[in-house]
Amino acid sequence: MATLWSGQGVFRRKPIEHIEEPEGAPSERLTRTLGLWQLTAIGVGGIIGAGIFTLAGTVANGVAGPAVLLSFLIAGVASAAAAFSYAEFAGLIPKAGSAYTYGYAVLGELAGWLIGWDLLLEYTAIVAVVAIGISGYFNFLVEETGTSLPVWMLGAPGTGAGHRFDLIAAVLCLFTAYLLNLGMKSAARFETVVVGIKVLVVLLVIAVGFFHINTDNYRPFFPFGVSGAFTGAATVFFAVFGYDAMSTAAEESKDAQRHMPRAIVYSLGIAMVLYVLACLVLTGMQPYTEIDPESGFSSAFKAVGLPAVADIIAVGAIIGILTVMFTFMLGVTRVWFSMSRDGLLPHWFAKTHPTRHVPVRVTWIVGAASAVIAGFVPIGEAAELTNIGILLAFAVVCTSVIVLRYRRPDLPRSFRTPMMPFLPALGVVASVWLITYLRVETWIRFVVWFLIGLVIYFAYSFRHSALARRTPDAFEGEGPAR
Repeated sequence: MATLWSGQGVFRRKPIEHIEEPEGAPSERLTRTLGLWQLTAIGVGGIIGAGIFTLAGTVANGVAGPAVLLSFLIAGVASAAAAFSYAEFAGLIPKAGSAYTYGYAVLGELAGWLIGWDLLLEYTAIVAVVAIGISGYFNFLVEETGTSLPVWMLGAPGTGAGHRFDLIAAVLCLFTAYLLNLGMKSAARFETVVVGIKVLVVLLVIAVGFFHINTDNYRPFFPFGVSGAFTGAATVFFAVFGYDAMSTAAEESKDAQRHMPRAIVYSLGIAMVLYVLACLVLTGMQPYTEIDPESGFSSAFKAVGLPAVADIIAVGAIIGILTVMFTFMLGVTRVWFSMSRDGLLPHWFAKTHPTRHVPVRVTWIVGAASAVIAGFVPIGEAAELTNIGILLAFAVVCTSVIVLRYRRPDLPRSFRTPMMPFLPALGVVASVWLITYLRVETWIRFVVWFLIGLVIYFAYSFRHSALARRTPDAFEGEGPAR
């Protein structure tokens, strides 16, 4: 038992000094194809999407009112504190896995396992949330043509009369898996082009909508009280951390130590400016009570007599939100791949395609799982489920960067988190604070998932870990793990 909780047990750590050495067999390696602007595009693609096109309307309508602007700002401040910590780690440990790998290298194997296990669920759920958002805009476009789709396929049970399954959202999840399996180089080109289209659509929303703002719509600014703005921040938080999933692609970056930190900072900065301006326009164009929670901007422009712009926004939303699905499905597959290559999950999952060099097996599994969630779970419940895990990941990364700065100040860092340790400490406090605003049901689901993860770790992962196999005396009287 002493060994179990020692440096050779659950606290054994991946050696940072050898982090750049090739890991796994050639069939378990990724190829470096991504440059700075492709990484930035993936980050922007993950941050800007459902947050603007779907959640902004949902939170404004029923949670925060015009104070949804503050919700995004609060979430953005908390996210920025963590972003600097991610940037330091991305330059120091340029390997697949993001928060999982950082936690494993600094806090030990059990902490790394728990955060990786957490991200498997959270990222998969995010893909589903975004797919549901696209589905709402797609249905808006169909209705604009004067036709209607069968009621049973328009949403999850409980989201409307006759709703049984969100078929459009489920198909989009499978399409994203197919896209990722084409290979990273081809998929990244698609992502960069589509992100450019999405940013242009958001700029169109801001430029045209600015001339239709009625300042009376900003009153009352806190219809649900100040607490509504904080509750909204906890709900929209997943819309401001796409750089987290982007950092999982560090092993596929041409110069990760230089490019990853810059891409993280650039992508968050671009996104937050666009979020703030878009929220001002949305809540200024319509009273918060009239904002459509599913297709907020399209319905707002239609309400002010601009149906053509509304249709353009709907098309842009469908195309643009696809990039969010791409980024987070990329994230979950790289975390899963990294955990499998480390032996914490079966190596079968770490096998890559012989010519495209992508983890095909886990990508299709994630595609199918996200399709099931998208089809049967309402968007609000799925969104909250993602946020509690990501907020915990942020707290772990911010804690880890403080620990490592004092434990190993000698390590060469291409980026250093400013205002150490106050800024990452702010990230920890803000993350934990926002978690307290989530519903009890969300906590229950999260705890159940963690308990399942602990059972799997002690039943399988602890003995099959690559670090366990490298440590002959890791188990008292048992010899090396098999």
